[in-house]
Amino acid sequence: MNLKINVLFFFGCLSCSIAVAQLATYDHKMEVSGITDQWHKIALTDPVFSKIGADLNDIRIYGITANDTIEVPYLLQIASEKRTPKEVGFKLLNSASNTKGHYFTYKIMASEAINEIQLDFNKENFDWNIRLEGSQDQKEWFTILKDYRILSIKNDQTDFSFTDLKFLDSKYRYYRLLVKSDKNPELNTAKIVRNVKSGAEYKTHTTTYIDVTTKNKETLIDLDLKQRLPLSFIKINVQNDFDYYRPYSIAYVSDSVQTEKGIKYQYTDLGSGILNSIEKNGLRFNSALAKEIRISIQNFDNQPLQIDAVEAKGYVHELVARFSEPADYYLAYGKTNAKKPQYDISYSVSNIPEKLTLLTLGDEQAIAKKRTATIAPLFENKIWLWAIMGVVILVLGGFTLKMMAKK
Repeated sequence: MNLKINVLFFFGCLSCSIAVAQLATYDHKMEVSGITDQWHKIALTDPVFSKIGADLNDIRIYGITANDTIEVPYLLQIASEKRTPKEVGFKLLNSASNTKGHYFTYKIMASEAINEIQLDFNKENFDWNIRLEGSQDQKEWFTILKDYRILSIKNDQTDFSFTDLKFLDSKYRYYRLLVKSDKNPELNTAKIVRNVKSGAEYKTHTTTYIDVTTKNKETLIDLDLKQRLPLSFIKINVQNDFDYYRPYSIAYVSDSVQTEKGIKYQYTDLGSGILNSIEKNGLRFNSALAKEIRISIQNFDNQPLQIDAVEAKGYVHELVARFSEPADYYLAYGKTNAKKPQYDISYSVSNIPEKLTLLTLGDEQAIAKKRTATIAPLFENKIWLWAIMGVVILVLGGFTLKMMAKK
């Protein structure tokens, strides 16, 4: 009987050791509390992003019991914007012109709301205003867009086009488009689209200007987020009230190298676009973990723009996790070369409840590592070592002199 108890005690201690060993392979942990149901969600906080790998593969949820360790399956959900375009069938009824401009009238083939019309013109350089109206019977017309500006610029410096009409959901049988131009706009094609969007959920980051410089017809804006955070949206607010069209690019510091001339930074591109006075100057890109950002604006022969502020945002990152039994649960992260986990729940997403309770994360804790015991040298003080070497030399020298005297 005592032997059986001892065996069970041994295996219990072994299981606890394995559990602790699994957790010990990570650098940091946070206690997870508030578990009441099988399914919950966990919002990743800022301290987590400053310690995890760039690929987000080193995230685990471990539960510790008296006899076992539990790895909790989870799905990482990034609250990015989802856009599903659907092209709507239509028929061009007529095209005409008068002193106001050129008219194009369309009939929608199905009773369906639309919110975008994509125009393609044969011309490359133009600047026109558009008026869009809707009607159910072609007798009474209602204004949808008034003096909506479309533009195309193509030259050695700029290749910019803005010809998509975007508006709130509109449901009419007929649509009439007026291009305010005294010349034929040469409209090639038009696409009538309904975009179904699910809005992104952002978290605004605090940014600090490090430096704003203009050199060689280029303005460089260096920003600091103070810590590494997920970044997916940057908006540049410009004070100038005149028209402008400037190519720009956004990159983040991905590495640095110490050289004789100082630290040299290596940048990874996030995205690029045309900073202009027509559209909202916001650029969306794939989420990346970044701390220091550089925005490059090409001014060409124009005066530099007056930048009022720069907004930086990142998608909200959440874990949807399934808990199976009571335990002390921890969110663990920070492990080099960790592989992406493979869980069965990724194949049955439809079974996850829509409404989930958000769990609470505790303070960040550093996970203690076992230090390898080092054998201390026999003589830690070098004086003792030199003294012993001196004695050895004297003894050997004495024997040598005695041998020489005998000879």
